[in-house]
Amino acid sequence: MVDIGAYCLMPNHFHLLVRAKDDNGVTIFMKKLLTGYSMYFNKKQNRSGSLFEGTFKASHIDNNEYLKYLFAYIHLNPVKTVDPHNWESKIIIDARFAQQFLDKYEYSSYAYYRDRPRPSDSILSGNKNFPDYFNQAHEFQEFVSDWIEYSTVKDRP
Repeated sequence: MVDIGAYCLMPNHFHLLVRAKDDNGVTIFMKKLLTGYSMYFNKKQNRSGSLFEGTFKASHIDNNEYLKYLFAYIHLNPVKTVDPHNWESKIIIDARFAQQFLDKYEYSSYAYYRDRPRPSDSILSGNKNFPDYFNQAHEFQEFVSDWIEYSTVKDRP
């Protein structure tokens, strides 16, 4: 169906970077994922009916630069949970705090790329089915740090 390159679970949505292995692979995978989770959640909460609003959104990525950018975008997404107002403006107030927060955030593939994989990261296909942008953990760290610095508010005259 798909290879998963990155993920981030948020309180009210999630991001997945996937590569289809065959025609309609993404659609089939998302249908199974969303249906399975809805069934689990409904049973656990003793409820019925739709859980998600609308269908999933997907974009076909055919640009190498944009694909690499998505690794930063997906992994930086949790920063908005601690500073939603500034995130909407694509601004990070405190780069060090943002970095420390991401290091502790448990619901993304960030730790995997920092070379600290968790059991849940076994779903990732990593670099074997995605471009080898980050040969070593420090390369990924520098890449994300560059995006944090780029997004951080600087002192202005």
